[in-house]
Amino acid sequence: MSDPASIWREPKATQVFRSLTEIPTGFGPSVAAIGNFDGVHRGHREILSAAAEDARRINARAVAITFDPHPEQVLRPARAPQLLTPMPERIRLLGTTGVDAILVLPFEPALAALTPREFVERILVNTLGVRCIHEGQNFRFGRGAAAGVRELSEFGAELGFSVRVHQPVHVHGLEVSSSAVRALVAAGDMRRARWMLGRPFAVLSTPARGRGIGTRLLVPTVNLAPYQGLLPAFGVYVTRLAINGRFFESVSNVGDRPTVGEASFAVESHILNFEPVDLSEETPLELEFLLRLREEIKFPKTEALKAQIMKDVGRAKRYFRLYRR
Repeated sequence: MSDPASIWREPKATQVFRSLTEIPTGFGPSVAAIGNFDGVHRGHREILSAAAEDARRINARAVAITFDPHPEQVLRPARAPQLLTPMPERIRLLGTTGVDAILVLPFEPALAALTPREFVERILVNTLGVRCIHEGQNFRFGRGAAAGVRELSEFGAELGFSVRVHQPVHVHGLEVSSSAVRALVAAGDMRRARWMLGRPFAVLSTPARGRGIGTRLLVPTVNLAPYQGLLPAFGVYVTRLAINGRFFESVSNVGDRPTVGEASFAVESHILNFEPVDLSEETPLELEFLLRLREEIKFPKTEALKAQIMKDVGRAKRYFRLYRR
């Protein structure tokens, strides 16, 4: 699990540029990898680590180039996916892959309108001085996603850089991709999502407002504030919650809590090994989803709900006894 103190903090050892104008003159030579990198999963890490290794070999800088917002949010907002990692967390994870710099390109109409040649010449060659580019075989770029790795290699032969195309990474027979991870998370399959990510799927948020949170958390329940990224399927999960550098074993419910009172959506975590902890409405929280125990159920009586909760807690405690790290 990542250090909670690092949430929303960019890595110190990695330069982060948020526009082409921030790139200093004479920045290159560089070795680059381009992508949305949502989730920074095992496939992304293989490409980025290889780019970093290549860069060390030729005494160049390794650069991860990503986009904000996700291009689909601009081009096809109705089809845009909910993201696995918000941009600050994506930057933090990219910074752990060995790259020297991260370029976050604002995805605006002007960038979307660049032809493949304009994208290559203006950004890769003239600004970054690329010597090699690492990409997955499905990479597309330029206006209307008109070009792929074949065209990129042709530009490289003309403009003086090489292209290394990476085959998909497979884990337990499954092809790793951001869309595959999203589908697994949306289905509540946290085990396979973890295989692909190389770490547990986690949500970064803050405590929900308006619930009486003061300077100390004195009860073992925390609700997350509204979250815009991807959440797991409705249900009950074994989780771990990080608060101010402390890690708590927990059971979390994602859903509408239909049994008691009026149904209202929440991500609610019950801490198993609870101790009072400092907490405010701005405290960063990181909630790891480890295992789905069951779907969310509307029980006929609160007594039945309480009995099921005790069963859920018992199963979660057994999980932590077996897998405690």
